[in-house]
Order: sequence, then C-alpha cells, then structure tokens
Amino acid sequence: MEVDRTGRTFLITGGGGYFGFRLACALLKTSSSVVLFDVRPPSQELPEGVIFMRADIRDYTQVEKAVRGVNCVFHIASYGMSGREQLNRKLIEEVNVQGTENILRACVAHAVPRLVYTSTYNVVFGGQEIKDGDESLPYLPLHLHPDHYSRTKSIAEMHVLKANGSPLSNNAGVLQTCALRPAGIYGPGEERHLPRIVSYIENGIFRFVYGDPDSLVEFVHVDNLVSAHMLAAQALTEKSQHRAAGQPYFISDGRPVNNFEFFRPLVEGLGYSFPTLRLPISLIYLFAFLTEMVHHVVGRIYNFQPLLTRTEVYKTGVTHYFSMRKAREELGYEPKLYDLEDVVQWFRGRGHGKKRSQSSVKKLILDVVLVVAFAAVVLSCLPVVGQ
Repeated sequence: MEVDRTGRTFLITGGGGYFGFRLACALLKTSSSVVLFDVRPPSQELPEGVIFMRADIRDYTQVEKAVRGVNCVFHIASYGMSGREQLNRKLIEEVNVQGTENILRACVAHAVPRLVYTSTYNVVFGGQEIKDGDESLPYLPLHLHPDHYSRTKSIAEMHVLKANGSPLSNNAGVLQTCALRPAGIYGPGEERHLPRIVSYIENGIFRFVYGDPDSLVEFVHVDNLVSAHMLAAQALTEKSQHRAAGQPYFISDGRPVNNFEFFRPLVEGLGYSFPTLRLPISLIYLFAFLTEMVHHVVGRIYNFQPLLTRTEVYKTGVTHYFSMRKAREELGYEPKLYDLEDVVQWFRGRGHGKKRSQSSVKKLILDVVLVVAFAAVVLSCLPVVGQ
C-alpha cells in the first residue's frame, strides 16, 4: 500500500506492538497519517489514517523506504527486554544497535528533521541503588551491565544523542534528537509483561516475594508514556526552540512503589491470595543465574521461558527511581494518576481470574517443583565432597 506523504506524517518503528499502536492512535489527532513499521502487524484493527508497513529494521533498504517524506520518527523498536529474549545476544545486537544506526542514517539521507528515541532506565542502572536520580547520572559502564539488552540500548542512546545536530541532506537543516527513558510500562492490553505475570499467578508459581520490603521502583502507564512522546516531539520543533534537542529524560508515573505491592491489586483483583513468603534477593539472583546457564546449554534444543533473569531480579528487587523534574520543566510532562483497576478488568473480561474449584493435585505438583528448584540452587552452593 502506498503511504500518503502529504501533510504531517509520523513513522513509528516497532509500531506493531502495544505501545506503538497506542501512540499511533493518539498521533492521529494531530497528523494526516501515521506509519507503523514492524516485522509483525498490530493485533488490533488499524484505524483510518494508520498504515502498516511490514519491514525489518535491520534492513537499511526497507528503513530508507519507510522514512521518505516523514516529518518525525518515533524509534521504539527494540529486542531483548525480558524473559528468554534477553539471552539472544546476536538478535539483540542487530535490532538495537544496527537497527538504530539504520534509522539515523536514513533520517539524515532523507531529511527527516526529528527523532524521538525510546530508551530505558537501564542505561544508568545495573543493580545499584538509585534514589531520586536525575539525568546528570553517567551512563553505567558497558561492561557492568548484567544483560546485553541494557548494554545495547545504552550504546544506541549514545548514538542517537550524538547524532543530534547532524546536517540533513540537501541543506534541509539539521537532525534534532532526544531520548526518553521510561520505567516499566503497564496498562490494559499490555502484551509483554502483564500476561507473563498473570500466567505465574494462575499457575500457582507466584508463591513468594523477594528483596527488601522497603525497596522502591517505578512504573509508567501507557497513556502517560504516549503523552511524554508527543511532548518530546513537539519540544524538538523550531516553534519550541528545539529545547529537547540532544537531551535524555526519565519518564514514569512519578510514584515510587515496592514492586510486589504495585501488583497486589492485580493478584487480589483476580481472586488470588497475595504471597506472604519473602526470600532473600541473593538467593533469587543465584537461581536466575543458574537458569540462564541452563538455557545457554539447552536453549537451542528447548527454548524455555526462564522464571526470572538476573536483570529482572535487579529491576524488581533493588531500589531505583528517578526525578521527573527535567521532563516537567522542559517537556511540560505532567503524569496523570492511574491504578491497576482497568488492567484487572481487562484480564477479567477475557476469562482470567481464580475459578471456584482448584486442582489440589496440580497445586501439589507445583509446590514440589518449586521446592526441588530452590533446593537445587542451595545444593549448588555447597562444596563438592572430595574437592
């Protein structure tokens, strides 16, 4: 399908995903067309004015074709954020670094004036405690990142911000770029994290919490993140004096909360009991490490979903939250107040929730599996006899 390049056109890489589609629907109010660029189409029907382009960000020819006539690119495509995806280093590198380089090169070649990059908290966080951090924090040294996703997102963000001010082709001005660093995204219909959490709840795996009960992390509702992206795009325009150009911004709901307490309304809203068992984070981290090692050995034969990865343990169990001051002052970002009620209703509306009858045999099997798994972790820490 030919793209209407008249008027204001936005391109969203990774637009087939949950956030990209939500952003597209909001952008329709201010643009003549929105192009979703992704290897897979959205799960929802495209509204009028939104066009889907099936393409791979790793292929420069396809990227170049997509950016022609575009006024602003929202580069949100990435790979390896969570679960077993975090363990595919080759694909993570290709999508996050090579894909970003393709976008930057194409924007310059075809005189796209604005680029908003969706980054992550993880460019500065790698398991160390951070309280009310701000954008003056240095990048975490690349060799200290516990996962390749965070490492490559950090590299990509550096490239994006360094590209700010690059001369565009045909003397069409310069490229204006900025980076948004969001917390964990939630909202009704979120496709990546919430279904995995609900599956753990429904399968009886969510039997414990871990870490310090006073540890605090942050989340961002999808609509707050949409608002931040639209404000960032506006702040890159000449009308706004390009005030966001070359700048990173932390984006969240602005309400630090214990990770597990945040999900309590979801657990209880689906009719389940919130776990009372609390385990030390060191034990969970070790379990995650061993799980990753097992996946490294057998992953090519059986690509199983790890219960947790090391990075996920850090992100959920170690305090790290950031100030919204810069985003408020320079972007005009004011997060609205949301809770998990709409998320609970979304899952309930699709048949999720505790059934009145539970299989005691299934619960017993799950309990045994969990006990054996953690026993294996503990035993692996003991010295081997004879050594």
